[in-house]
Amino acid sequence: MLKLRFSNTPTHLGGNFFGGDHKTFFIFHGEKNPKVVLLIFHLNITQHWRERISEIIGGQEAKPHSRPYMAYLKIQRRWNTCICGAFLVAENFVLTAAHCNGDEITVKLGAHNIREREQSQQKISVRRRIPHPQYNETTLNNDIMLLQLADRAKLNRWVDTIALPSASETVKPGAMCSVAGWGGTSTESKLKPDKLQEVDVVVMPDATCLRNPNMKYQLYNASTMMCVGDPKTRKDSWKGDSGGPLVCGKTAQGIVSWGLRAPPGVYTKVSTFIPWIRETMKRLQP
Repeated sequence: MLKLRFSNTPTHLGGNFFGGDHKTFFIFHGEKNPKVVLLIFHLNITQHWRERISEIIGGQEAKPHSRPYMAYLKIQRRWNTCICGAFLVAENFVLTAAHCNGDEITVKLGAHNIREREQSQQKISVRRRIPHPQYNETTLNNDIMLLQLADRAKLNRWVDTIALPSASETVKPGAMCSVAGWGGTSTESKLKPDKLQEVDVVVMPDATCLRNPNMKYQLYNASTMMCVGDPKTRKDSWKGDSGGPLVCGKTAQGIVSWGLRAPPGVYTKVSTFIPWIRETMKRLQP
């Protein structure tokens, strides 16, 4: 099963709702509706990618506020609410995955426990959603999106930006990096942690993904993606972690994108998109 790295929280739609992995059924007043059947069929196909979004597996709770760049996204779509990760790259911009797009997005900065109203938290609405113009929702190529905040974040000990790589920068296989998020901690459970989780992961050679026998990895593009996570371990991101940063040293080198139920996972390679990021932020700055 292909998994995207965000988490969906379905909402009631005026009929009975039954949720399951890739199998969602809507019954309106007990009557069969061909239009609804076709619509749900379409939604199930698009959900094929969305179910592959991530959580932290094999890690532990992060030290509170040790990652001040982390952002928690609440994404409202027409029929459901999803969560994703993101990271602050300027006072009024966060970076995330393009598949985390929605009708309305709220950004929470400075959070450790997302279920509590911590004094450190800043909740800011999104003014503009700017997915990469060449994002492909079928292959998840160019899975990157800038969110322009309606208000500038107030930088302090709990909220701060993270450095981005140069356009020519590469991360060598074997490098130890880390990923964090509020996504699930087990492939067998739909429960999500309240507190930020983190895990160390190793950058793998592109060949690890390209030669993977699972046909889903045929979608891997070495120029825009990174192969991360040793297949011999159980350390990975999972549902709900999509859009969060892969941090190598003190730099956000990747963005949680997609994978299967075990490592390696696939991350968007940030360095490839630095010119687009810089130009877009410059163009939209007031």
